[in-house]
Amino acid sequence: MKEFRMRVGVLTGGGDCPGLNAVIRAVVRKGVMTHGFDFVGYRDGWKGPLEGLTMELGIAQCRGILPRGGTILGSSRTNPFKIEGGVESIKENLAKDGVDALVAIGGEDTLGVATKLADLGVNVVGVPKTIDNDLSGTDFTFGFDTAVNIATEAIDRLHTTAESHHRVLVVEVMGRHAGWIALHSGIAGGASMVLIPEQPFDIADVCNRVETRFQSQYAPIIVVSEGAMPIDGGEMTLVSGEKDAFGHVRLGGIGDRLASEIEARTGKEARAVVLGHIQRGGTPTAFDRWLATRFGLQAIDAVAEGDFGTMMALRGTKIERLKLIEGTGELKLVSPEEYDEARVFFG
Repeated sequence: MKEFRMRVGVLTGGGDCPGLNAVIRAVVRKGVMTHGFDFVGYRDGWKGPLEGLTMELGIAQCRGILPRGGTILGSSRTNPFKIEGGVESIKENLAKDGVDALVAIGGEDTLGVATKLADLGVNVVGVPKTIDNDLSGTDFTFGFDTAVNIATEAIDRLHTTAESHHRVLVVEVMGRHAGWIALHSGIAGGASMVLIPEQPFDIADVCNRVETRFQSQYAPIIVVSEGAMPIDGGEMTLVSGEKDAFGHVRLGGIGDRLASEIEARTGKEARAVVLGHIQRGGTPTAFDRWLATRFGLQAIDAVAEGDFGTMMALRGTKIERLKLIEGTGELKLVSPEEYDEARVFFG
């Protein structure tokens, strides 16, 4: 009788993120060496199982990928629940490929799809990924530490040019709904002020702080999340009102908008620096490699134990398993208390 070998599919969805390859590597290496599994890689997020886009995935394909940013599997923002017959196509392709279980690596949207598929009987395990660190249930997501380090280094470099030219520099970082990147990098980089989506800002207060900073002979650095909004009822600044498959508009431009307003109100020269996708790219930090690897090792153990419909989470120093809905039910936002604690450094 032929020995049964479980076949596991792996996909990465949503925005790319440092550490994705480390998860893939950990899942495959332990899956092959400890559990004797076979693997198939699904390309470009949920588009892979939806359209049957596969690639060979084994230990050979995972050599040398630990320090690489991005994902060898590719990614997309495909939402199968927005496509007629999408769920049925995924189930059919998984069966055709002989896939017994699926490891889905992604953020709110990717794991949201995984949650729904689990409810419909698909054997899926989730690994949380996002540079925004806004998934509930886990203390940290991999990719966040790298993004904060990149933003902090940029702020460090901008201090010297701001001082040399006596300018206000507004640094726009990612963060649609959550201001974790702005808050952590702003504090680490010694910013004069941090503006986040959770706390609408008063432009008059921002300008007063700019004036105060110049009076103390220092040029101000203001860090702002892309989703930050003014308190006077203004809306988020959009690059495009067109929505993606998960209903998200493309944000961007709050940095330029804020710099123009500061310059008009204070008479001080102001410039905006938009870090954008620089925060997503390149080599992951040691912390993100470590966390991503631990997530991957635990995820494949969950598959081996048949503990489907779960996601991995960092709680303190331990990796725990939660129901997928616990990680995708609501976003983890910066609380007023956490923001107020940091305000002592502003000004």
